[in-house]
Amino acid sequence: MGDNLVYKIIKNHLVSGELKTSEPISIKIDQTLTQDSTGTMAYLQLEAMGIDKVKTKRSIAFIDHNMLQQGFENADDHKFIQTVASKHGVYFSKPGNGICHQVFLERFSTPGETLIGSDSHTPTAGGVGMLAMGAGGLDVALSMAGGAYNINMPKVCKIELKGKLKRMVSAKDIILEVLRKFTVKGGVGKVFEYGGPGVLSLSVPERATITNMGAELGATTSIFPSDERTLEFFKAQEREDEFRFLKPDSDAFYDEIVEIDLEKLEPLAAMPHSPDNVLEVSKIGKIKVDQVAIGSCTNSSYEDLMKVSKILKGKKIQDDVSLVIAPGSRQVMEMLSRNGALGDIISSGARILENSCGPCIGMGQAPGTDGISLRTFNRNFYGRSGTLSAKIFLVSPETAAVSAITGFLTDPRELSVSLDFEMPEKFLVDDSMIIKPAVDNREVEVKRGPNIKPFPVNKELEKDLRGKVLIKVEDNITTDHIMPSNSKLLPFRSNIPYLSEFCFNTVDTEFPKRAKENGGGIIVAGSNYGQGSSREHAALAPLYLGVKAVVAKSFARIHKANLINNGIIPVEFEDETVYESIDLLDDIRAYDIKDELEKGEITFKNITKGNEFKAKVDLTLKEIEVIYAGGRLNYVKENN
Repeated sequence: MGDNLVYKIIKNHLVSGELKTSEPISIKIDQTLTQDSTGTMAYLQLEAMGIDKVKTKRSIAFIDHNMLQQGFENADDHKFIQTVASKHGVYFSKPGNGICHQVFLERFSTPGETLIGSDSHTPTAGGVGMLAMGAGGLDVALSMAGGAYNINMPKVCKIELKGKLKRMVSAKDIILEVLRKFTVKGGVGKVFEYGGPGVLSLSVPERATITNMGAELGATTSIFPSDERTLEFFKAQEREDEFRFLKPDSDAFYDEIVEIDLEKLEPLAAMPHSPDNVLEVSKIGKIKVDQVAIGSCTNSSYEDLMKVSKILKGKKIQDDVSLVIAPGSRQVMEMLSRNGALGDIISSGARILENSCGPCIGMGQAPGTDGISLRTFNRNFYGRSGTLSAKIFLVSPETAAVSAITGFLTDPRELSVSLDFEMPEKFLVDDSMIIKPAVDNREVEVKRGPNIKPFPVNKELEKDLRGKVLIKVEDNITTDHIMPSNSKLLPFRSNIPYLSEFCFNTVDTEFPKRAKENGGGIIVAGSNYGQGSSREHAALAPLYLGVKAVVAKSFARIHKANLINNGIIPVEFEDETVYESIDLLDDIRAYDIKDELEKGEITFKNITKGNEFKAKVDLTLKEIEVIYAGGRLNYVKENN
């Protein structure tokens, strides 16, 4: 059997291990990206390693999340990132240049290379044939320092696309259909590789929409071949020298193959409060809409917004609808302004936001009380919009624009308008807002504002584990639940002591107080614990509050890695029914924990209930050693 795309790239980057499903492997990383929400912590960790300059082919720091400057905190963090990036050999994309994934796709993506980023939507670059993965900030820092990236070898699931999308049906509808088929945990331990005759009908921005939202499947990443359509994109970006053809062998092996007929798709929407709660727009019905938001790293490309402008041209949005639009990059914004499309959008009554993540991460534009908001974003988790009572629907740009005009959730096929337009052969290329690092880093002084606090570091694992159950949470708890992200908290992402006061705030406001009163303890959780964002703050804040272990039915990949990196033990119930018998503040203990970890099974004693239960240890030997050391930073220091 021949190789699929994933195997081809991993073979070219394999440092250790074998390409056997679920077995640990280490791969060399070519490029990294950070953004300002997670970047400050990543660069503090890089500094702690004593690395003079990064060892990757290219590393880029983006400013795109914490853009509202209501106080000094965000501006100070931006200055820290700019100066520390310059000192350590990292490119710096200034505020206003655009969303990290959109700008990276335009200006840095490279077929056949590996990328990890401190943002869960890093797989966007899979749209050009990169093996691009989201990771915690510490893993990104270690890769910048020259270390290999450790994962378990994933299964490769082929999504065979046939046919062609019909009018007003888009790439967003393809990935929503995949989410409907697989659910938000159906991609754990898998890479989704897209192929088939339908692939050539999709442009790079359309492919990037699909790989971007592959993160919502819990997948390691998603990837498309690099072909004639990819070459068109690289020529338009004046980067043809970085292009290469990349496709699977004709007899490539796949662990699973799922076919999707593009001809049969119709406009879809993900209903509250999960990206896999998907139904046809025509079946949901005419729901009254209060707000429409178009943008985010999922649907903010030139192609997306040109279609939006075609729909809005000569029309006005409905009186009680607020329509906000955020282009994904300065390149997109400037091209729209030069060709007149931006004028058509503004004339409709739309409000233009800056080129940033904005409302997607709760940074402004929170809906009103009980508001219905249609968004072209990638997540509609409870509370993520900034309004707990709001109901968020995820839709395509076409559905969003048409619904803004009608005032109701509307099947865009009801509007008779041509979306045809000619894509330019050359895009506007201006990299003046991407700052190259200093040639002589001795001249660079790193600027640190007073809001930047040292990150918590765990201590070596103790002989016995003792603690009370500090919180018991259900299935599919997201990192937004664990460490909320909104305009009030984002400025403090470099201040873990302050952030910890809001840990689990949308689930249980007493959690931080309870953790402190009991000297830390244990978290009990359902399945897919920690899905969503890669933010390691969802591990750092519990660490600061003394959390020693998380016992769950199952874990999301990135969050589990973040727990391990910070020395918090993640284990899974052997018998999931035991979950029901555990209550808040039960006294849980495990003795000789190091021996138990090595055996692959921990026996917990519930002192309160007078019984015991077992939990399986799904960790590699190296991960166990990291937990012994009290986290990966301690481990690196001990072994260098």
